[in-house]
Amino acid sequence: MTCVIITGPQAVGKMTVGQSLAELTDLQLFHNHMTIDLVSHFFNYDEPAAKRLVDLFREEIFREVARCKEKGLIFTYVWAFNEPDDWAFIENLKSIFHNADKEVYIVELEADVTERLKRNASENRLLHKPSKRDTTWSKSELISSMENYRLNSLDGEISDENYLKINNETLTAAEVARKIVSHFNLSERDK
Repeated sequence: MTCVIITGPQAVGKMTVGQSLAELTDLQLFHNHMTIDLVSHFFNYDEPAAKRLVDLFREEIFREVARCKEKGLIFTYVWAFNEPDDWAFIENLKSIFHNADKEVYIVELEADVTERLKRNASENRLLHKPSKRDTTWSKSELISSMENYRLNSLDGEISDENYLKINNETLTAAEVARKIVSHFNLSERDK
């Protein structure tokens, strides 16, 4: 099986595309807020303990999935391209799957900030991401992150062979998922 990493800025549609991709394939969705929201019951995300626990849970899940021949996953991640720690995180994630002889695919989504602000308060996002339910805070965080981080890659910056960048501003999640399946020739779920 494989690992598909879906990256892009907040509210670009990573989780929703991941949900559609999971419906088409035998891959399981592991969106980044599954660990963030778990740990937030005990620690604020800006506390060192929270970051350490989120990273620990994620890495252990990656390692166990990589060990299973029949399992694969879709992981969503906001990758700050100007942060060396984020590059190191992605490299570590890729190495876990490559060391288990699994393929890794990177899909980068991009959309205009106006569209992302609309999606920020979507019903699906708020249902699956409790920490985003304070939409005033979430909107402020989305805007301020653009001042501090570069959340889409520059042309040619990602040199992986298994890489696809999609502007999904006017595409449905199902359309994007179909593009991913087609581009990487992923196995579709038996119907």
